[in-house]
Amino acid sequence: MAARKKPRSAPRKRREARLKAGVWSGIAALAVLLTFWSTIWPYAVGVLVLGAVGGGWWLWTTHRLVRGNDRRWRREESIRAGHRTLAEVDAMDGTQFEDFVADLCRRDGCTDVRRVGRTGDDGADVSGRLPDGRTMVIQCKRYNPKRKISNGEVRNLLGSRVHFKAEVAVFVTTTYFSGPAERCALQNDVVAIHRDHLGLWNNGAALPSLNAVNGAGQGDRRHRALRKETYE
Repeated sequence: MAARKKPRSAPRKRREARLKAGVWSGIAALAVLLTFWSTIWPYAVGVLVLGAVGGGWWLWTTHRLVRGNDRRWRREESIRAGHRTLAEVDAMDGTQFEDFVADLCRRDGCTDVRRVGRTGDDGADVSGRLPDGRTMVIQCKRYNPKRKISNGEVRNLLGSRVHFKAEVAVFVTTTYFSGPAERCALQNDVVAIHRDHLGLWNNGAALPSLNAVNGAGQGDRRHRALRKETYE
């Protein structure tokens, strides 16, 4: 006796019915599309082009926004990471101070920055390129604030600028310049970054902006007396 065929369940029948309905709907839509393609194809292409342009614009603007936020975040982080109080800078040795100055240069977008300070360094401690491409050479002096930079030390940097064929010479110190040293720097286009300007640089002012205040900020006789009283 032949076995009876098991009847299909109701849920299975409904799934098959939905599948068939979907297939026939797809066939009907394709038939309509083929019938009226000559009429609707410009609109279809237009929708695709607009979608591609809109998607590309969204991706481009999103990319720019992300990159801008990333650059801003990196700069803020580098300022925080490189920030030191002047008391901490005073506690550095000469090599640490040179590394500190080199890091500030990199933070501000200088390139090819490297520490060259050593015995017989020809009056230079850091070399590199400013963000505008000009070559620079830097002399770093971590002195007690009550000691002054002499005229001869600035002249050594002038010789270093010639030796390294640099376009810009920068003198960075934790103290102040003597009167003759400051005049020598200004007359020979040396960027003289004394203690006050170092504080500005450390707090986020960009290196190129310090040229605008070159030769300023050391104060008058009253300020010099106050500094002497503070650091002695």
